[in-house]
Amino acid sequence: MSEPSVTTPTSEETATPGLLRLRGIRRSYGEKLVLDGVDLDVDTHEVVALVGASGSGKSTLLRTINLLETIDDGVILLDGEDVSDPRVDADRVRARIGVVFQHYNLFPHLSVLDNVTLAARLVHRMPRAAAEAKALELLDSVGLAEFAKAFPDRLSGGQQQRVAIVRAIATGPELLLLDEVTSALDPELVGEVLALVRSLADRGTTIVMATHEMAFAREVADRVVFLDAGRIIEDAPAREFFASPREARTREFLARFLRA
Repeated sequence: MSEPSVTTPTSEETATPGLLRLRGIRRSYGEKLVLDGVDLDVDTHEVVALVGASGSGKSTLLRTINLLETIDDGVILLDGEDVSDPRVDADRVRARIGVVFQHYNLFPHLSVLDNVTLAARLVHRMPRAAAEAKALELLDSVGLAEFAKAFPDRLSGGQQQRVAIVRAIATGPELLLLDEVTSALDPELVGEVLALVRSLADRGTTIVMATHEMAFAREVADRVVFLDAGRIIEDAPAREFFASPREARTREFLARFLRA
């Protein structure tokens, strides 16, 4: 297997403001091209929603940002640092980013409190007392303080996903990545998770989220990015994206999706 090519960022790319900058991101699995030259900018405090059909590349794009997937070509800049350089310490980069996946990924043998404080204690070397105080404050803010000593199997799916989000923000990450965080939930539990994401956006958290919740994307996101076959087809302010999409492929997607 050939080594990934390394694209050197230009002085213009490293000098331009913006928390996250992607340039020419390509990723293949064998013969299947999953990301095909993706360019994306995300500013501090901005909320960007990634939408598109299953298999369009949304989850893979999030995984490349968090260095869980190795890109074949392109540049990923986080606050001006080229984090896609193979010499970069990936764990150090991931410590700057919070990630929440579809299926919670809580450790079943740890209490809610231990799940939330684990990264703060082990990665960020925060004293246990300080980490637990912060965790309890966050859990209380989302109505889950009473479950601090409980194990995940005592919680509903919506509660577990809210704990996963609290765990992701407990260390104060620069960027929060959300990968279809409501897709594994029963419909009646979706609202409580979306309410938490909305409150984080209102507080100025920088978020990139893959979602199939179109009404939520329209309401909460600053921008909506439509991916199709690994390419960005349209990138526009949320209101404009839904009210007057420019591209025929976007209009086709929205018409089919909103009919479903």
